[in-house]
Amino acid sequence: MLLYHGSNVEVSNPQISDCIPYILQFYDNEVSLLISNKYGYPIMDSYRKFLFSNTYQMLCNPELEMWEFSPAGIFDMWEAELVTGEPRNSLYLRRD
Repeated sequence: MLLYHGSNVEVSNPQISDCIPYILQFYDNEVSLLISNKYGYPIMDSYRKFLFSNTYQMLCNPELEMWEFSPAGIFDMWEAELVTGEPRNSLYLRRD
């Protein structure tokens, strides 16, 4: 089964593959709203910025299991990517 939410990642676990579109939809809504509220972008621009980010590609990767993170954590990763070009520089991940 292929994810349809901007990813071409194939998921082998049917239990996870059934849930991933719903999980991504939740994060799409929440993180886009956080981006829009903080930066003042229209919601659709925020949505596009998130969907075309490396952070989103990481979220789509079922091996990373990033659905364990809160939307605020994913937003922090997106902001780190915005500033440094790399979502892995997020303080949320490094915990410095």
